[in-house]
Amino acid sequence: MSKTTVIAIAGASASGKSLFASTVYQELVAELGTDGIAILAEDAYYRDQSHMTMEQRVLTNYDQPSAFEHDLLLQHIQQLRAGKSVEMPQYSHTSHTRMEDTIKVASAKVIMVEGILLLTDPALREEFDIAVFMDTPLDVCLLRRIKRDIEERGRTLQSVTEQYEQYVRPAFFDHIFPSKQYADLVVTRGGQNEIAIDIIKTKIRQLLAE
Repeated sequence: MSKTTVIAIAGASASGKSLFASTVYQELVAELGTDGIAILAEDAYYRDQSHMTMEQRVLTNYDQPSAFEHDLLLQHIQQLRAGKSVEMPQYSHTSHTRMEDTIKVASAKVIMVEGILLLTDPALREEFDIAVFMDTPLDVCLLRRIKRDIEERGRTLQSVTEQYEQYVRPAFFDHIFPSKQYADLVVTRGGQNEIAIDIIKTKIRQLLAE
């Protein structure tokens, strides 16, 4: 049986991580089948805040490593490697806490993990066979974030820009950008870099064949 390959796709918020992961997924499905690839989202592992008031939840800094339950994410990656399925949490960016429902994720030959702070955690880094960093200009990320948060998360322009100035931008320079040094591959052009996608697919094939 081929080994499991775990790929981290990290980078700033709205840097193109999801697009890159989706493209790699779609192009590998033809080779591995829909059961051959699993995806975990770091966002799903934001800590449960149901015990807090909405006012308290709004004030949480969601761009710090402590905002995530990385221990649970690590446990789930290890379980998937061992051939077991996991129940991935679901998180609501509207109510700022976890939802009651979970999503069952089955073990697969390729596991992609996508999120902003994946490479900041030493224990998580040990689990990644390939670490990708999406290197997208911050002004592009901000414009994408404004569009996404207003259209998909019901935010106002003022709330998005205030959160960006107070939390998102400082966290990028404090945590996300320094973690770039741990990447095996730095990808430009915001998730639409076909050469990088081909390199990742080639490396995945090599790892699976070992």
